[in-house]
Amino acid sequence: MRLSVIIITKNEAAHIEQCIASVAFADEIIVLDSGSTDDTCSRARRAGAKVFQSADWPGFGVQKNRALDYAQGQWVLSLDADERVGAALGAEIQRLLSADQAGQHPSFEAYEVSRLSCYAGRWMRHSGWHPDYLLRLFRRGKARFSDDLVHERVVPSGPIGRLQGLIYHYPYDSQATHIAKMSHYAEAAAQGLHARGKKIGMVGITVKMLWTFIRVYFLRRGFLDGRQGFILALMAASGNMFRYTQLWFLNEQIDWHPPSPDADEAAADKRAES
Repeated sequence: MRLSVIIITKNEAAHIEQCIASVAFADEIIVLDSGSTDDTCSRARRAGAKVFQSADWPGFGVQKNRALDYAQGQWVLSLDADERVGAALGAEIQRLLSADQAGQHPSFEAYEVSRLSCYAGRWMRHSGWHPDYLLRLFRRGKARFSDDLVHERVVPSGPIGRLQGLIYHYPYDSQATHIAKMSHYAEAAAQGLHARGKKIGMVGITVKMLWTFIRVYFLRRGFLDGRQGFILALMAASGNMFRYTQLWFLNEQIDWHPPSPDADEAAADKRAES
């Protein structure tokens, strides 16, 4: 078996069939689901994937390693459900695998792929979103995923190459989806930072938020992506604000329950007497 594709899912009914169809050339497609309440699993099965399920959610890195453990192919391609392999990339991967099978071993055992993402109906070619090289194709046994809760990465055992084709990415179906995902990722990132003992104050939160906007919109030329570039820079800054605000609350252990009205009135009486 030459190629296994691994995909982790939860409530990805809107995307999973198109994702699987884009890698129809693979020898097997592994879908590891973590409790979908829609018909993601049935759609994946109908599309030809082998579907497995996990009862818990340990974070992105661990979950992708679980999916990797199901793979049997000599090579593994990791995809997210909201991604599609472009035709040019598919042909490039097939040529590489055919050459490997014929004994013409490739120069590398892990490869990065460029990803082109869509935001609000526009392909984002700036804003730090492109070329967005990600290590996605590797020889099984020569790489594993990091154990990060979020923003996991493939850790190879040797040097890596680059492929020329594209992965097409559809991360957000709407503004509501963007906000929901941003909140989810921010919470996971804050928990990871808190576990590592990271601290932040009010000034730090403000600086990170402002710096994120400047980096995305100006340094990464988000202004060339039109109105979507401006909104994306604002959303990126907001995401950092969410992340570090949640970290601050975790560190401070704030009691959200307000004092009783009696205590407030007693304090007011004392202030009046003085």
